[in-house]
Amino acid sequence: MSIESLQIHKKLFLAPMAEVSYEPLRRVSRDHGAGCTFTQMVSADGVLKNNLDTLRFLVFNKKEKPIGVQLLGNKPELIGDAVGEIAGYKPDIIDLNCGCSVAKVCNIKMGCGLMSNPVLIGKIVRRMVDAAGNIPVSIKIRLGPGRNTINCNEVAQIAQDNGASLVFVHARTKDDSYKTPPKWEYLKELKKSVSIPVVGNGSVFTAEDVVKIKEQTGIDSVMIARGALGNPFIFSRYRSIIENGFDPGEPDITEVKKSIDSHIKYSLDCFGEREGVLRARKHIIWYLRKFNGITSLIDRIFTISDKTLMDEFLNEHVDKIIKNTHPEDDINLINQKFTDRVIFWSPS
Repeated sequence: MSIESLQIHKKLFLAPMAEVSYEPLRRVSRDHGAGCTFTQMVSADGVLKNNLDTLRFLVFNKKEKPIGVQLLGNKPELIGDAVGEIAGYKPDIIDLNCGCSVAKVCNIKMGCGLMSNPVLIGKIVRRMVDAAGNIPVSIKIRLGPGRNTINCNEVAQIAQDNGASLVFVHARTKDDSYKTPPKWEYLKELKKSVSIPVVGNGSVFTAEDVVKIKEQTGIDSVMIARGALGNPFIFSRYRSIIENGFDPGEPDITEVKKSIDSHIKYSLDCFGEREGVLRARKHIIWYLRKFNGITSLIDRIFTISDKTLMDEFLNEHVDKIIKNTHPEDDINLINQKFTDRVIFWSPS
């Protein structure tokens, strides 16, 4: 199975993230050099029932290719039928979610709950491969279904034996929180155990992180999730390392503002003016969280739903960053809060 179009060894993947991986984020990430993006996870059952909320997640522009679709489910026949439907959209990869650690998903034996039954995963993958035609099939897994049950090598081998072309691995178990450091050492052994490409995932926030992880583990590429939020520059910085041999470093506020403007434009193109502005607001916070003024921005931005007012507010805010007239924020604390919990401005 050829997966040359995914450029696995040279570029990075953008992960599927619920309520985040809409077209605007995917387009900005592609602008900065992401090799392959993913739509949001979709329910196999929802696909077959033509559920509108499910099908809208499958829509993508041809200009976004290569792009992947991730499926959630646990019944081989049902998932196989859903893959047959999804193949008509012509994505570049179809992925089985075996990595979601949310309790309501795992409790019904989906997501990472599937990792307790590797044999069933094999049956699902075989059905997917048979239904996908020439579209590669992958799985996204964790290290295991519990801290005392590390079975990622077994699951990856079974997936490979049943025709999977690629495996994504989040370097934590189902029981680990974001505060638990990823256990990258397990990926080194997993990479040795299979012949298909292995892509790592988990708390990767800089291009330097990518380089270190690949050197330490020998994996083929890395999938970026939270590390891409407000930071599509991770893709362009890694591209510069690969193509030019150096990291251009953190972007200045002028470069950040250009990406914010692109993100807002894509959001308006996709959702219309009001809805586009509303959806862009949390992304704007993520873009600007590393600059002074972020506290005052959070206090004000959720009162704005008009494009003209948003432009005026952002121009004024950025001008104060350039002139260094914002009150100082504890940026290290903000970044730590972001690392621990993406929506760091909301009460726990």
